[in-house]
Amino acid sequence: MRVDGVLHRNSPRFFALFLLFMLWAFWPSYFTRLFEQPNIRFHLHGIALTLWCVMLVLQAQLIRTQRRALHKQIGKLSYVLAPAVIAITISFVHFRVAGAVPSLAQLPGFVLYFLALTLNAVVAFALFYGLAIYYRRDSQRHARWMLCTVFPLFTPVTDRLIGAHLPSLVGFVPRIDGSPILPVAGFVLADLILVALALWDWRANKRADVFPVALGALLIYHVSVLTLHRVPAWHAFCAWFLSLPLS
Repeated sequence: MRVDGVLHRNSPRFFALFLLFMLWAFWPSYFTRLFEQPNIRFHLHGIALTLWCVMLVLQAQLIRTQRRALHKQIGKLSYVLAPAVIAITISFVHFRVAGAVPSLAQLPGFVLYFLALTLNAVVAFALFYGLAIYYRRDSQRHARWMLCTVFPLFTPVTDRLIGAHLPSLVGFVPRIDGSPILPVAGFVLADLILVALALWDWRANKRADVFPVALGALLIYHVSVLTLHRVPAWHAFCAWFLSLPLS
């Protein structure tokens, strides 16, 4: 087996594990309360992200079993699904925040932080997916960039699992406006996995063309989440975003 076959052999397991953790995290608040959601945006958001995770598992398994023609056919659906994930998430975030702030002129620090967390995650997801499509004819780079699309999605899963099952960790994370920033734990986990992937890829394949770049982009995203709430230009952008008729 080629060394790169290790990635193709194990990526279905990685995606399936992430899907299982996602289902576990959202089981109490969404999957067991399907008929109690306050707005259709909750369903659209849940369906889009669940379909994305299912597609990743399926596509990786098709490559693992050498069914490349079917993989390519299903992959074309991502041209619709990925933009849907982006658009639905932006609309969902706008709906969650716009109606909850009393004034756009003085947005609370926690709101500014939350918008950086969610909107910049969309940017990272779009970047990784865009690179995966750009390198779609280079199967090795394509596979690596598709794997990276999972990392911007970590914190909704880790936040819920920590809050429900590891509340002792809450005291160790930083706070903004007195609220604990649980995504820091998800950031650390995502970064450590990417460091491990980068080291493996260099040692096994002498490649440093994807995972280190993804790690750098992810670190920029993580730093932005923890700092942008102090930047006046970000406040202006968020006020403009929330003023848009998106929800």
